[in-house]
Amino acid sequence: MKKEDQSYIFLIMLHFLLGALIFAFPFASKIYTLAIFVVGVYYIVKTENKNNEVLIASAYVVGVEVLLRMTDGMILNEFGKYSILFFMFLGMIYSRFSTNGLLYGIFLLLLVPGIILSTTSLNLDTDIKKAIVFNISGPVCLGISSIYCYQRKISFDRLKQLITAFSMPLISTLTYLYFYTPSIKNVINGTQSNFETSGGFGPNQVSTLLGLGIFVFFVQLLLNSKSRLLQVINAGFVLTCAFRSIVTFSRGGVITAVVMILLFLIVLFFQANNNARPKITFIIIFSFLTGLGVWGYSSLETKGLINKRYANEDALGRKKKSQLGGREVLMETEWKMFLDNPILGVGVGKNKELRKQQTGIDLASHNEITRMLAEHGLFGIIDLLILFFTPLLLFFNNRRNIFALSFLTFWLLTINHAAMRLAAPAFVYALALLSVQVKNPEIAEKSVE
Repeated sequence: MKKEDQSYIFLIMLHFLLGALIFAFPFASKIYTLAIFVVGVYYIVKTENKNNEVLIASAYVVGVEVLLRMTDGMILNEFGKYSILFFMFLGMIYSRFSTNGLLYGIFLLLLVPGIILSTTSLNLDTDIKKAIVFNISGPVCLGISSIYCYQRKISFDRLKQLITAFSMPLISTLTYLYFYTPSIKNVINGTQSNFETSGGFGPNQVSTLLGLGIFVFFVQLLLNSKSRLLQVINAGFVLTCAFRSIVTFSRGGVITAVVMILLFLIVLFFQANNNARPKITFIIIFSFLTGLGVWGYSSLETKGLINKRYANEDALGRKKKSQLGGREVLMETEWKMFLDNPILGVGVGKNKELRKQQTGIDLASHNEITRMLAEHGLFGIIDLLILFFTPLLLFFNNRRNIFALSFLTFWLLTINHAAMRLAAPAFVYALALLSVQVKNPEIAEKSVE
């Protein structure tokens, strides 16, 4: 067995043990949180960020965030975003950043009017600091991460190592979920999102991270599995992430993963030469058939209820009125707030208060796009245009970041159903801005050999 394979298997076993340890001794989660931050800072400082160690540390934080949340390991509620911000500032001190990335400085400046407005518009009994931080920490994390990543040169091998950093803590999450709910059949009794299969935590967020896990292990399978043993191991993780994501009964993460993989394979196909394209075509067909197999198994384990969930039916087969689990009402109220306040918006955090006054619904936004419109008005529109078109233009000018469209898609689809509760969409978005350096331009051909 090669040394690389031994190291990879060692990391897998280590993270399996971490997941089991946290399940057995929940307090270990807080120790794990502290260790991640301390080791991350040490790693960056020791290396002086010479090989973008900031990105590796941040990817690990993204991969572990849901596990820390579901086990109450977060020392700070926004530990994931704050850690990434701290890592990014350290990285900028050691490695600077592209002045062209200050486009995202403009993005951040356009958030300021909404913040200022909220200080005067929020109700007196509202915790203003908490309301602002809850809504603005995600965009700020995205903006700072984007400034760091904008056209930053990174080797293709380093990018693959970053994918590995995402994947390792997800193994701990899968382990914890298995111990928490070893039998799926015993806890499924309806078509609503299921907390029992999600480790007792929000199914939407668990599904989001497991969906990302489907993608990263799929990439591991294609690009980082040089031996038959690693191919079997990574294929197993793809299937496990897919199954556990499906049985959360939260659809967003699963759909996002499918679109990400599809775009990744399309990019590979069009960048490949004629010799590699038949292999990619085979991978597409095999992936589709395997996906059907996972779905069939999930259907058996959920007694067919997962089919009704995706058909938007209840357990009795009756069509549900809401297509998006009630999110339409939230989006409609935010759209109306934008129409009533098209220039400055209503202010950061104010949309929740107004919605409660107008409809009695006391829920925060689940859609970052309509939240940006409602709370930031015209400035929100400009920010969204910057976010959407910048990575697209960079990709079409230099297509060597073969993950760029998948990363952008993860951000776009995730913020439409889970807003920016997690650090994942902010950081993954920024990775679409990287300038990947490839020694051999025939990426796709080399990747699928």
